Amino acid sequence: MINVMIVEDQKMIRSLLESYIEKEPGYRVVSSVAGANRALELCDEIKVDLILMDVQTEHRENGLSAAAKIKQKFPQIKTVIVTSLVDYDVLKKAKKLGADSLWYKDTDEATLMDIVRRTVSGEHIFPDSPPEVEIGTAKSTEFTKTELVVLRHLVRGLSYSRIAEEMGIEVTTVKFHVTNMLQKTNFKNKLQLALAVSDAKFIAELAE
Repeated sequence: MINVMIVEDQKMIRSLLESYIEKEPGYRVVSSVAGANRALELCDEIKVDLILMDVQTEHRENGLSAAAKIKQKFPQIKTVIVTSLVDYDVLKKAKKLGADSLWYKDTDEATLMDIVRRTVSGEHIFPDSPPEVEIGTAKSTEFTKTELVVLRHLVRGLSYSRIAEEMGIEVTTVKFHVTNMLQKTNFKNKLQLALAVSDAKFIAELAE
């Protein structure tokens, strides 16, 4: 029997994931919690073989960081990151921090459970790239790598001068990139742009 823990702060999605696992022969839910930090504690208390881990959990606890700590302490536990964040940085960090697989919440049940079974069997399943989303009148794939870095800082609420300092470039260069992105998206200002990428879950601001 494969013992599964589900870590998801949205009750409806958590219940849905529970139903997927309970219908799968040979699998059972042994814990279902809203916070990543609690998941780490529970691994000391109960036998867990697989964790379905959200990225942004209760109290802004970082699921990726928790998954890395769990993997370090319990290397035998498999972890599938299940997220709605299409930020490429999330995909990159999941691989770097030792998650076994990652997929997206809007995936149908059959696809997600196939990923779960393959992960338990020892495979590592990651998408080649995140799903494409619309940001104003632009597609997420239209942004350059440098523009994405600027976007991350905008979402953090940094000023042009602070972004320039963080990136080691001139303020005029930062403004150039922001202007290009505003032209692509047809937004009027950087605040609209930052809000749009946050709402689309295109850029994630993850707590440590």
